[in-house]
Amino acid sequence: MFTQLCNKIFNESIADYHQYDDVNRLISNPYEKSSIEHLLYLKNWIDTVQWHLEDIIRNPQIDPVEALGIKRWIDRSNQERTDVVEYIDSYFLEKYKTVVPAANASINTESPAWAIDRLSILALKIYHMQEEVNRTDASEEHRQACQRKLNVLQEQQRDLSAAIEELLSDIAAGKKFMKVYKQMKMYNDPSLNPVLYKNEQ
Repeated sequence: MFTQLCNKIFNESIADYHQYDDVNRLISNPYEKSSIEHLLYLKNWIDTVQWHLEDIIRNPQIDPVEALGIKRWIDRSNQERTDVVEYIDSYFLEKYKTVVPAANASINTESPAWAIDRLSILALKIYHMQEEVNRTDASEEHRQACQRKLNVLQEQQRDLSAAIEELLSDIAAGKKFMKVYKQMKMYNDPSLNPVLYKNEQ
């Protein structure tokens, strides 16, 4: 199943990152650049680095200049994440391009790649909640509370994986059709963000 591949690669990316736990470390993607595996690994690597940037920026002792730099890094990361999601959707558009949708075919609330985006984030939540469950310096109450949360996250992962598989099956069978809207982020575009274009006048 496709989601088994996703979860395997997401876990691999997370484990690779945590060998060094360094947001500045450059990605070493082990997969062929033209493959879907390469995109899945890249997607999760971006998510993993951003997860830790979000942790760093919440340090109450952080230098304001450093915090601003990280905020802008997060903005760039969000754009990269969106771009990779669109590349993943392009893979599915190509894969299913010969499918003729049934007359009563419907559109899904989100594209396959945006559902896979949520699956990537879930893998990160599971990894870090497992870390909390395993903490030897935390109270038993804390570990038990985190175990309950972990159980829910794992259930979410199973449910979301099943839903993605059903969506892909329905697209392949012509029961649903894909329609991808390119994300039109405005805050990074100097011609669309009023704070940016007013400063240029």
